[in-house]
Amino acid sequence: MIESASIAAAAVTGPGSQPADSDGAEMNFMDMPSGMTTFEAPMIPEVEEAEGLEPAIAMTEGILDALKAFKTGEKACVISLDHLDEKNRDFYNQLLGDGEVSVQCSGDINAKIQESVLAGVWRVQYMDSHENIVKDTIEIADIPGIVSELTFQNAAEKLDVTQLKIPEDVYNAAPLLTEISDKLPEHTTDNEPHVINLSLLPHTEEDIKYLSDSLGIGPVVILSRGYGNCRISSTKTKNVWWVQYYNSQDTLILNTIEISHVPNVACASQEDLDDSAERLDEILAIYR
Repeated sequence: MIESASIAAAAVTGPGSQPADSDGAEMNFMDMPSGMTTFEAPMIPEVEEAEGLEPAIAMTEGILDALKAFKTGEKACVISLDHLDEKNRDFYNQLLGDGEVSVQCSGDINAKIQESVLAGVWRVQYMDSHENIVKDTIEIADIPGIVSELTFQNAAEKLDVTQLKIPEDVYNAAPLLTEISDKLPEHTTDNEPHVINLSLLPHTEEDIKYLSDSLGIGPVVILSRGYGNCRISSTKTKNVWWVQYYNSQDTLILNTIEISHVPNVACASQEDLDDSAERLDEILAIYR
C-alpha cells in the first residue's frame, strides 16, 4: 500500500498537473531527453540454419578475440568483409544491426559509418561517386579511424583573430573566437577537452552565425542517440567541434563548442568495449 501511495503521488507532479495561479499563469517546462537506448540481442540464424555461414562465424570468433584485447586510444582494428559471399555478409547485417552512433561524411571522405548494437564495433563502408560500396569493413575502435585520422586533414591549424571584421549586430562572438584561438595550441590528444557552453552565455543568432562562418563547416557530422539526441559537427578549424543536444521535440537544449580530438560523447568507452565482448561471446555460444 505504501508503494501504491508513492506512485500515485509521483503521478500528479510535473507540467500541467498543478492548478494555475490566480492570474491564470501556468508552469510550462521544456521537454528533456527521454527514452534510453538499451541493448537488444540481434536476431541471427539458429544452428540448424547456419550451414554455409562457417566463414562468417569463424571470422566473428576472431573479432571477439580482437575486441577482448582492444584498449581505447589504440589504432582501430580493421577487418575486411570484401571476400565474403552475400549470405555471409548478410549474417553480419543481422549480427551488427544499428547502434547508437552514426557518422555522416562529405567532401573527400565518402563513407557510410554505423556503430553496431555492440558498442565499439563499427560497420564502415567506403562508397564511390555513385554510392556503390567499394570496400566493406568492420572496425573495432572507440571511434573509427576515418573519423579520428581524416576529419581535420584539410582543416586550418590555427584561428587568426587579428583581422576580424565584426558586423555591428555581432556582440559576443569575438571574445569567444579569441578564447578558441588561445586554447587551440594547448590542445593535445592527452588533454581534457576545452568546452565553451554557449547555452550559459549571452549571445544572439548573429553571434552564432558569425561563429559558424568563422570556424567553417567540416566534412563530418556524428549523430548519437543514446539518451536524447546529440549532433556533433566538425568545423574547418582543427580539433574544433560543435556539440549540440536536442530533446525529443527536436529543441536545442544544450549548445557547446568543444576543442578535442573527437568528443567523448561520440566514442565507445573501455567499459562499453568490455561489455560488447561479453555480449558477443554469449551470442556466439550457440555455434560452438
